Amino acid sequence: MLLAALTACIPPDEPAGTPTAAPVNATSLPPECAKAQLQTKTPGKLTIATDKPANPPWFIDNKPENGQGFEGAIAAAVAEKLGYAKAEVVWKRVTSDKAIAPGPKDFDFDINQFSITDARRQAVDFSAPYYNVRQVVIALKSNKIANATNFGGLKDARLGAQVNTTSYDMITTVLQPNIQPSTFTTTDDAKNALRNGTIDGLVVDLPTGFHMTSAEVKDAKIVGQLPLAVARPEQFGLVLEKGSPLTACVSRAIEALRASKKLEQLEKQWLAQAAGAPELA
Repeated sequence: MLLAALTACIPPDEPAGTPTAAPVNATSLPPECAKAQLQTKTPGKLTIATDKPANPPWFIDNKPENGQGFEGAIAAAVAEKLGYAKAEVVWKRVTSDKAIAPGPKDFDFDINQFSITDARRQAVDFSAPYYNVRQVVIALKSNKIANATNFGGLKDARLGAQVNTTSYDMITTVLQPNIQPSTFTTTDDAKNALRNGTIDGLVVDLPTGFHMTSAEVKDAKIVGQLPLAVARPEQFGLVLEKGSPLTACVSRAIEALRASKKLEQLEKQWLAQAAGAPELA
């Protein structure tokens, strides 16, 4: 019976035999996840890593230690849930490629928009997911759909997305515009089509949308976010050393934050508001 109970706690995105998540209605952690029981790299301290620079909306002012931005706030909330005061949290800068490479780590967990994939699981541990990646519509600020607030405002738009992506599926299954959507082999092709007016709007994942509108197509904006895909979306997780003794408790902390609606609150505060992009309906 105990084995069955533990198995039921494993989220669908975690491999069998890795009991990393608490029951979804649990907002507190079990005794084995008490701070005194955690085997961190430095006793009494929690070492968290991210890349440099740490850009908005994930972090603010390139200062992950301030607890601002979506991932900065997630990291702070996980640390607090594990019992660590702000002064007991140490931040390190680690490049993304090193963070997910095989081998020992000098951090307890890394947070940097890492998508959970089976290939990466061969080299590192992942926590339970803290974010389901949203798809967004971006358009030039001068385009007719730039201020659309619902699907109706996109019905007669020329939309596009990279071929064989969730973004394209969202156009055909959710938005269902009257005009056949365009497909592009590469992201560069898609960006050029947006710039030259071949399409009115481009559908991409939210992280890509932020990057495009802030650094690549600065006269474009995020029109709005689309509902989560019916199929399991791309998910972000915290990265830990393969076989880390902290994986289970870090995952339980994430699930406790999810159960208390803290993750939802932080997503609305730092992603939806930062983008100025409410959900389209």
